Amino acid sequence: MDEKTGLGYWAQRVLAELANVNRNFDPDPVHDLRVAIRRCRSMADALLAVDPDPGWKQQKKLAKALFSRLGELRDVQVMEEWVAHLGEPGDPVRNVLLRLLASREAQLKNDAQNAVFTFDQKNWQSLCQRLSPRTRAIPLEGMVFQHMAVERWQRAHELHRQALRNRTQIALHRLRIGLKKFRYTLENFLPQRHAKWGSDLRNLQDLLGDIHDMDVLAGILRTCTGLQQEERELWIKRIHQQQKERLEKYREKMLGRNSLWRTWREDLPAGPRLQEAAFARLRTWGAFLDPDIKHSKHVTQLALQLYDGLTRDDILPSSQKQRRILETAALLHDVGIAKGNRAHHKQSYRLIRKMTVPFGWTPLELLAAGAVARYHRGALPNREHKCLRQLPAAVRPFVIRLAGVLRLANAFDLSHDGKVRCLQVERNNGTVVIHPEGYSPTGPTAERIAAARYLLEASCQIAVVVRASNRSAVLESS
Repeated sequence: MDEKTGLGYWAQRVLAELANVNRNFDPDPVHDLRVAIRRCRSMADALLAVDPDPGWKQQKKLAKALFSRLGELRDVQVMEEWVAHLGEPGDPVRNVLLRLLASREAQLKNDAQNAVFTFDQKNWQSLCQRLSPRTRAIPLEGMVFQHMAVERWQRAHELHRQALRNRTQIALHRLRIGLKKFRYTLENFLPQRHAKWGSDLRNLQDLLGDIHDMDVLAGILRTCTGLQQEERELWIKRIHQQQKERLEKYREKMLGRNSLWRTWREDLPAGPRLQEAAFARLRTWGAFLDPDIKHSKHVTQLALQLYDGLTRDDILPSSQKQRRILETAALLHDVGIAKGNRAHHKQSYRLIRKMTVPFGWTPLELLAAGAVARYHRGALPNREHKCLRQLPAAVRPFVIRLAGVLRLANAFDLSHDGKVRCLQVERNNGTVVIHPEGYSPTGPTAERIAAARYLLEASCQIAVVVRASNRSAVLESS
């Protein structure tokens, strides 16, 4: 991630802006500090989905109180700006509201000052310095962040439809939050798209923000004492007019064939590219946990070669969904080692089951991938096992077959040395014959393979024979 715009840069900006804001808590320094904190928190929020390091939650928690106090202060300052804008000098409603808000602002400045004083700057700097290098593992504009953008586009678009259907202030406010999260993803991780769309997104966010601000101001007016009813109604009417104008501007940009929704979505992954992006996200998550990702990638290649050979000979049904589940399970089968080597296959299952379901996947598909990874070693599948009971009965047989494929593929790389480079599969007289290139028929790997093939044999109801290829035999004899 670019140092000038990445976590390290914005973490230092937080410390620099702290010195500015602490002088008098004027609107501009308060806004600038909130922007710096928000950039760091939004990065942490996104990276939490792919990097399980607990530091991201710690970073968000560390700045939460300060961000919240500054937000309350900033809201009041924005209200003061609106009141000054909507009312002429000498307007009695304007004067009453400004006095009320000034009193509230003084109290909130004290609260913000206490939050600044108690903010642990040393811990913040240390934590961000540790986390910053981790952001470089995921390239800007890469498929991982493109997938996040699609996910947040989808959520924002759903909120857009709800807002137009419900036409409530709550729905519009949720839409604004959804658009903000989409914008932050572009701003932090997809700078090329942000350069094209950022201006429109800021304008839309401002329009919806103004509508929300007007709603808050109307609420203050309704509860404020010392106002004449006619004056109160005049101001509320003025506020509603401001909201109506901004909502119409929003609709102009976001409805119809040329809406910005369509423009944005057309430049983000769809179809096979979306599946590729989802897998890139899963792969990145696994890479942060797996201590030997090279082994897992190799096992994935072997498992897919074995699966493709079995489907080609009609031993397994051909299914892109099942192949994707196998590929994911193979790549993530060792993530549980991060929790300790003891029964790591069970830990892998728990970690996969608890992770956020990536857009384009279903919870059932992710659960199935976790179950396949669960049985890459250890006890054989048993219908009494909880991980199988959680799956629909119709899904269990193919999960067990895929587990048999992964179990055997994993055995071929028992020593994590990648010596078995390729698996060729053929069907011969009712038997599956596997020719592994680089395989030695003696030693611990051969013993593991002899045991590992049982699950595949039992689940597919066919004998499995492993024979060294001619090339392997020559290498062995030499």
